[in-house]
Order: sequence, then structure tokens, then C-alpha cells
Amino acid sequence: MRLILTIAAISGLSAVILGAFGAHALKGIISPEMLETYKTGIQYHFYHTFALATVGILMNFTPSKALKWSAYLFMTGLVLFSGSLYIMAISGIKALGVITPIGGTSWIAAWILLIIHCSKSGTTK
Repeated sequence: MRLILTIAAISGLSAVILGAFGAHALKGIISPEMLETYKTGIQYHFYHTFALATVGILMNFTPSKALKWSAYLFMTGLVLFSGSLYIMAISGIKALGVITPIGGTSWIAAWILLIIHCSKSGTTK
């Protein structure tokens, strides 16, 4: 699906920009602990951008409801997991950390749906 691939490309672009921002603009401004939190957001942002792109590619060959929902959940996880870590690191509001596991749970569900799709579609042969 073109939209999913476009969103994955935008996500990759934003991960690069946010990573550069963290490496250059935030170093020395936020605490080392919060910089590590920010870096964790970047790391998982990249991983799940690649996963979203993979789902988008698969949707072109073997579309399914499982893939569609997997894409939605990967996107949700990007916003909730990485987004909460970025905002928490920059703002210092540690209470935002309660949002992060919701994003992680979204990713777990997305991976499960991807597994279900692949096991049913024959794409794992």
C-alpha cells in the first residue's frame, strides 16, 4: 500500500532528523540519563520504521486485514513509544513514561499480527 510506504519513508526521515537533533542540539543541554532515554526512542523508531516499510511492501503482494492492522499498530507504537520518550527527555516530565508501555504493547500486537499473516499467507516459505 502506497500510503503505508509513504508514512514509513516519512518516519525514517523524521528518525534521521530527530537523531541528528539529539546528537547535536541536546548534548550538554539535557542530562545524560535523559539523553539515553532520547536515544532509546531513536533506536526503536528506526527498528519499527523498517518493520512498517516491510508491512507496506507485503501489503502490495499479499494484502490482509492482519497486515492492515499490523501497520496501524506499528504507527501507533511509533507515536506512543518513541514520541513519549522524546517528549519526556526534552521536557523532563518523567510521568510521560506511563505512555511508553502502551506504545510497546502496540508493537507487540503488530508483530503478532505480522506473524499471523505470514503463517497464513505462505510468505514464510
